[in-house]
Amino acid sequence: MNLLSPIDTANVYRTTARERWDPWTPLAIAGLSIFGIAFVYSAQFQARDADLHSQFWFKQIVYLGLGACVYAATALIDYRFWLSVAHWFYLACLVPLLLVLVHGIGLSAGGSQRWINFGLFSFEPSETAKIGVLLMTASILVRNEIGTVRQSLRMLGKLALAVGAPMLLILLQPDLKSAIVLPPMVFSMLYVSRLSGRFFAGALGVFLLIVGLVTLDTWRYETFVNARAAAYRNDGAKYANRFLIERGAYQKHSWFPLHDYQRERILSFADPDTVDPMGIGWNQRQSLISVGSGGLYGKGWTEGTQARLGYLPRSVAHNDFIFSVISEEKGFLGSLTVLSLFGLLLFNGIRIAGLARDRFGTLLALGVTVLFMVHVFVNIAMTIGLVPITGIPLPFISYGGSFVLSCCLLQGLVQSVYRFRKDFA
Repeated sequence: MNLLSPIDTANVYRTTARERWDPWTPLAIAGLSIFGIAFVYSAQFQARDADLHSQFWFKQIVYLGLGACVYAATALIDYRFWLSVAHWFYLACLVPLLLVLVHGIGLSAGGSQRWINFGLFSFEPSETAKIGVLLMTASILVRNEIGTVRQSLRMLGKLALAVGAPMLLILLQPDLKSAIVLPPMVFSMLYVSRLSGRFFAGALGVFLLIVGLVTLDTWRYETFVNARAAAYRNDGAKYANRFLIERGAYQKHSWFPLHDYQRERILSFADPDTVDPMGIGWNQRQSLISVGSGGLYGKGWTEGTQARLGYLPRSVAHNDFIFSVISEEKGFLGSLTVLSLFGLLLFNGIRIAGLARDRFGTLLALGVTVLFMVHVFVNIAMTIGLVPITGIPLPFISYGGSFVLSCCLLQGLVQSVYRFRKDFA
């Protein structure tokens, strides 16, 4: 079968000949979703007397219910359909990324403009952008030859534009967490496309250069703040909060595209004693206490003290730091159970990528799996102090409507690859 031949778009939902579903992915998703509902409830336990429809755990159930419908619908669609509409879907994803930057349309919160408010719900365009970049990358790799240097450079030029445009728009919000998950996904898809090893060596060099520039810029920021704070060094309380007082001053003079609060997160990770531990480094320190105090069996569901007493702020306990709540209340064994479910989900995604009998199916399944792998690794590493705080959520567990729905659609694509792979027998 020719992958690039037109697909019957009027008959994309074909179920009679493909009754077999892969059971492992839905089982893993169901297990993770149960953990998510339970611990979003626990993280917001103090607010249990509020109106039911305003409670996060109830909203999470609604999002997961909608997500199940999205997952099933996507799994029923022949994944080759997405190849035929990849360019249009990609362009449709760029529109809200542009609109969210418009004053009066984008919803501003926490120093960023990442959401579009529709009244009953808010939509985060960066989540659909991940799907658009995935489909567009797979489409470019399938439709372009990778042989000669000239062919590879032409393909890489197209890919740089396709990935760079949404990344730039996401960084303008600013939303670093959504931008940094895209390169690993794209590079993994390039790797299985048998691109020359010289490209990856060059990419590694660029990555190390960026790390060096970030390090230099962060050092200059610390020096800048300390120099400005020298005027009130004798005022202990004021000097202790110097990074908060001087926030925003350095970024006006810096050539590097980071905001001061992002530099502070890097500083709080690299040198926590330098930055006010009661401010910038507070969340990560309390997260470490949560994880460490859980022991083997944990303190019991809803019995964790860090989130319930507000040491781990309730504004982040139910999303970015949900793993800390699980670790405190269910201990090492509960954490291991969550990691095992993620392991099942990720391993199965790699397995389905290997079972795919065409290039597009392999690229889709691998891209989705690597994207989830980055989310899981960075979120958990963030909660135990291995990487700086980025705000990357944990799939199917962290609270969030747009994120849950995008996760379900992405995993629906993987299920579709499994179900329709026999068309290539």
